[in-house]
Amino acid sequence: MQQTETCRTDIPQMLEIADVVQEGKGQKSFFFRHSIASKPGQFIMAWLPSVDEKPMAISYHNKKEFAFTSQSIGIFTNALDKLKKGNKLGIRGPYGNSFSTKPNACVVAGGVGLSSVSIYGARSMEHLIYRKRFKNMMITTDDGSFGRKGFTTDALDEVLSRNKKIKIVYTCGPEIMMKKIFEICQKHKVELEASLERYMACGFGICGKCMINDKICCIDGPIFNSKQLNQMSDFGNFARLKSGRKVTIKEYHSTH
Repeated sequence: MQQTETCRTDIPQMLEIADVVQEGKGQKSFFFRHSIASKPGQFIMAWLPSVDEKPMAISYHNKKEFAFTSQSIGIFTNALDKLKKGNKLGIRGPYGNSFSTKPNACVVAGGVGLSSVSIYGARSMEHLIYRKRFKNMMITTDDGSFGRKGFTTDALDEVLSRNKKIKIVYTCGPEIMMKKIFEICQKHKVELEASLERYMACGFGICGKCMINDKICCIDGPIFNSKQLNQMSDFGNFARLKSGRKVTIKEYHSTH
């Protein structure tokens, strides 16, 4: 039977995991043979009954299937890590806005913030993902165990210095990295769109826990452009915990 692309749903659909792919150390992609009307940069809410529900960026998408990639760092993601092919997850969404997908673009990603990449960085070779899917990307590792030793930000600065055809940069990953990328893009007068991460409990603007300044990340974002980022004093500095308490980005990432 031919599948048709579905619209957004705010009620979790229990979908069977069609495949689980080990990507890197503590990183897995979960595939579902189900169509979803998503655009680049949107996210879904993944629900594991009796455990929790968390936002997950869609990392693979075609007309018949989609996937998200998770890194084991907490109670929910460690529970995800134990799931196998044939288990079920509750999925709702997609939510949020999307990247503009303009030509003459450069994509920069770090960690598991990766869907389509030009420059990609990780801590070490064992943490790299999607190397077979994106064979022509420039890779940096903090320890030099693969590709170029150093950071994505250094690589981007060099790329923008020598390639004046690049008009826009898309980025996703650690916010400290993205803040530096924003500064580099400002220096080179190149437009930026960044996918920001905040604690999202609902996905459609009710709880307010994903606020960044006066924006609600799950409905106004998660993608924000240079003009918006320039007006956000919280960007690269502050976020909110599950309780709603505002903390530094460093504390947010140490507990989230």
